[in-house]
Amino acid sequence: MSDDTRLIQKFAAILPHLNEKQRRLILAAEARSLGHGGISRLARASGISRTTIQKALREANRPDTPPDRIRPARGGRKKTRDREPSLHSDLEALVNPDTRGDPISPLRWTCKSTRQLAEALKEHGHHVSEHSVPDLLHEAGYSLQANAKTLEGSRHPDRDAQFRYLNDQIKVRLAQGVPVVSVDTKKKELVGAYKKGGQEWQPKGTPEPVTVHDFPDPALGKAIPYGIYDVGRNAGWVTVGQDHDTASFAVASLQRWWKMVGIRVYPQADQLLICADGGGSNGYRVRLWKLELQRFANATGLKVTVCHLPPGTSKWTKIEHRLVSHISMNWRGHPLVSHQVVVELIGATTTREGLRVQAELDTGVYPTQVKVSDAELAAVQITPHAFHGEWNYTITPAVANTDL
Repeated sequence: MSDDTRLIQKFAAILPHLNEKQRRLILAAEARSLGHGGISRLARASGISRTTIQKALREANRPDTPPDRIRPARGGRKKTRDREPSLHSDLEALVNPDTRGDPISPLRWTCKSTRQLAEALKEHGHHVSEHSVPDLLHEAGYSLQANAKTLEGSRHPDRDAQFRYLNDQIKVRLAQGVPVVSVDTKKKELVGAYKKGGQEWQPKGTPEPVTVHDFPDPALGKAIPYGIYDVGRNAGWVTVGQDHDTASFAVASLQRWWKMVGIRVYPQADQLLICADGGGSNGYRVRLWKLELQRFANATGLKVTVCHLPPGTSKWTKIEHRLVSHISMNWRGHPLVSHQVVVELIGATTTREGLRVQAELDTGVYPTQVKVSDAELAAVQITPHAFHGEWNYTITPAVANTDL
């Protein structure tokens, strides 16, 4: 067997088990022992280039090489970001919110995906792939983020003062045993076999089938849940309508709640405090809301006080966090295939804190664009409060109490 054959067998058995530095060291030692022509023989026997073997000899001759390093300092291919100094600044210019708002920005009207960013960087002369863009963005302090609902629009100068006034009214009424309710309309829901956000437990591999498209079914229509949250009792009432969300529907819900629940749990009550947001069917500018409340006061004999939340703060109502949010969690992932299903799911809502909810279907018709004349509005027995009377007012019964 020739010496070259022995070298081939030797390197085939040893080199695959060594790291880069160890391979260089053994090649350098063999090259020294072979003397003149040893580099060429090693290259043929090991399959490693002459250049690498020569580098191994030079490295072995350097006493200052750290023993724990596999490659020499600054060895290997330089990263794109080091070879192209303007890469970071060009990427920053593409994703920076101020620059992106510029009409001449190449990504002004597009999604900032890594593929699109990579393409835009290539147009600037950079050699970068979409796979390296996320690393560059993380280094620059960026991360994937969703929109955040934090903008409330214009802030009224008396916003905080109105919240304090409303809270004071609630505390005083609760201390007196007066019923206090928070009211609001939950988001309208399409009725039918439509996809509902969230998940629920089902046998594996058998998800509940729903329609591909969410086109409204005229035969089924929508469900309009109007909620009434009893602050003192931590109890909810929801009327599920199927026509229109009007002031008449809102007050009809109040009448249902009072007849079925309120008069029973508050038999001695002669007044009611309603906390409502500033818009929608129970908005402070809605004439029909006040006219219907007058009719409600006449029918129940209750002195009705209303305190509205200041503009732009509808999501701060107690009913939103203590009732509506729990209803949404209870029916997540469950298609609302009928109005009755909506009623049953709402009525099954409970919490560990003791929340209980009653729900009923309202099949009544509530036309829109009902006009309230100046004479009808003037007949409402309304007394504005001294502080922001447009937001805080009391409506007293105009006639003797009659059955609802």
